[in-house]
Amino acid sequence: MEIPEPVHESAAEPVVLVVMGVSGCGKTTVAALLAGRLGWPFEEGDALHPQANIDKMAAGHPLNDDDRWPWLEKVAHWVEERLDQGQSGVIACSALKRSYRAVINRRGSGVEFVFLAGSQETIAARLATRHGHFMPPELLASQFADLEGPGPDEPGARFDIGPAPAEIARNIVDALGLA
Repeated sequence: MEIPEPVHESAAEPVVLVVMGVSGCGKTTVAALLAGRLGWPFEEGDALHPQANIDKMAAGHPLNDDDRWPWLEKVAHWVEERLDQGQSGVIACSALKRSYRAVINRRGSGVEFVFLAGSQETIAARLATRHGHFMPPELLASQFADLEGPGPDEPGARFDIGPAPAEIARNIVDALGLA
């Protein structure tokens, strides 16, 4: 875990946390825990996908950039609605590429990317036990192929998926100065 300088010591400054990473890294679980702990609105980014994207992934085909742009616009719109209302929030969104994160954070402020990082082997083992999700484990390799971890010039921090989700959420709150 990289420990950044606390960036949001005041609750008066709204921030949207984008909990990101490949499928199966724990985005939804950790994001929901963060939202509950902080009392902030939560959005599951997968719920913003058009049905065509869900159908494509469920059929075992990875999304391409053209598939993702309309979805990323919806994610960015959700983020901007929170900030326009002076409200913080948490959204789970893969945000795999730098160009995707640029769309989500097109204002250049108010967003913190929380990158949940783990090995392909660890995440594959998690996906093998997951049921009821449209994303089949066979697409994990395509997610890792697309993954561009956030650079040092992007807002946010990286957190290892090894600890329990509640501990990861606590680490995020502490590291980002959200307590």
